[in-house]
Amino acid sequence: MFGFIKKALKKTVENIEENVEKKKKEATKEEIEELLIEADVEYDLIEKILASLPAKVNRVSLKNELLFLFSTPQLPKINAKPFVELIIGVNGAGKTTTIAKLAYLYKQRGESVILGAGDTFRAAAIEQLTRWAQRLEIPIVATKQGHDPSAVAYDTIAKAKAKEFDHAIIDTAGRLHTQSNLAEELKKIVRVCNKAMEGAPHRKLLVLDGTQGSSSINQAKVFNEMVGVDGIIVTKLDGTAKGGSLLSISHELKLPILYVGTGEGVEDLAEFNPNEYVDTILDAIFE
Repeated sequence: MFGFIKKALKKTVENIEENVEKKKKEATKEEIEELLIEADVEYDLIEKILASLPAKVNRVSLKNELLFLFSTPQLPKINAKPFVELIIGVNGAGKTTTIAKLAYLYKQRGESVILGAGDTFRAAAIEQLTRWAQRLEIPIVATKQGHDPSAVAYDTIAKAKAKEFDHAIIDTAGRLHTQSNLAEELKKIVRVCNKAMEGAPHRKLLVLDGTQGSSSINQAKVFNEMVGVDGIIVTKLDGTAKGGSLLSISHELKLPILYVGTGEGVEDLAEFNPNEYVDTILDAIFE
């Protein structure tokens, strides 16, 4: 099995293996149904998966069905400098740490990064992101709690352009997604980003807490309606047995899952590979 996926899906795989009497070449639909339920795949989706499978299910036929759920269009390549990313999601999903992990990933590639502490609603968010910037030795644009987050976004992009940074990553407030004032705030940030640099933000990435499993789908739909999400990052996947929820998330949202969090370290962010993900799940079921 593959290193980072095995690490991220450790609890999910263990949970499946506990419910598999014995690994074999073929399984019944009833057995597959039970195992997918255990992995937190939504029941309606399980029914769709099983509908086109034979009575005896082998690895290849199930793999084809599961991989089909990830057949979302890939994001277009955008050659922009700076490449501006807006990170959105509710409090507690792991947004701030994910920004640090993304910045570290880019820095490891030899690319320059600047951060924008756009969650001005919480003083703790500004402080946390500032500490990460200091630890990673990368610049940050930050202001005081309560200041206009759109101004932070504008200043971050302006500085990134002036200093010719490769990436600008901007945090946003994550208070409850049902609040209309957050929706208006996010829409304003998007408009101001475009004023600072035409076409920005180039990607709006939604951070979802993997421990919430399929229940995070409705949250994602609301954010998508607010500003139009381009891609998903799933955090804390290593801390849950609900790893099968990625099938539901991809199918329901029709958005690409770009990265998964595989641990608490700054290096614990991996590009999502559907083929490796599906193989890891199937390794727990079949010989």
